[in-house]
Amino acid sequence: IKKTVPPSVVALKKDLYLSSFPRRIVAFDISNLGPSDAVGSLVFFEDARPKKSEYRKFKIKTVEGQDDFAMMEEVVRRYFFRLLEEKRKLPDLVLIDGGKGQLSSALKVLNEMGIKEINVIGLAKRLDEVFLPGKESSLMIPRSSSSLRLLQRIRDEAHRFAITYHRDLREKKVTKSELDEIEG
Repeated sequence: IKKTVPPSVVALKKDLYLSSFPRRIVAFDISNLGPSDAVGSLVFFEDARPKKSEYRKFKIKTVEGQDDFAMMEEVVRRYFFRLLEEKRKLPDLVLIDGGKGQLSSALKVLNEMGIKEINVIGLAKRLDEVFLPGKESSLMIPRSSSSLRLLQRIRDEAHRFAITYHRDLREKKVTKSELDEIEG
């Protein structure tokens, strides 16, 4: 039984000039407040609905200081390395929270890994501009479009997931004390 494609996914295919329906969408976000506890998040939507069993959290391991681009490279590399290692199906669309810089970071990693057949876009917060690879100017999808609302929902969910994880890590640090190390 072939499931019908949700209207917002149909609109997304048209608005982003894609050759097929982006039914499986992953979105990456980075959260860092200050120099420590930087994290990345990945959310997964299938047919315009969140699939929480596929969500992933990443502690940033290889980047010192506040380098969002390098952090984005790290989480994209780790996620896709795992997908390839486990021979799992690649997503139809990758949504990067951010503008040209973050998009370039993700594309650099995917190209290094030989993953070229995947659609990747950046969504900048300020004006909800969509950045496509190789295009100088951003794509402005009408505010009334269901495809833009879907992209915003996915981006906001990735952001919420990253911030929640970041907050959890900070709270764990705050509630730890030297007394915890004493036995008994």
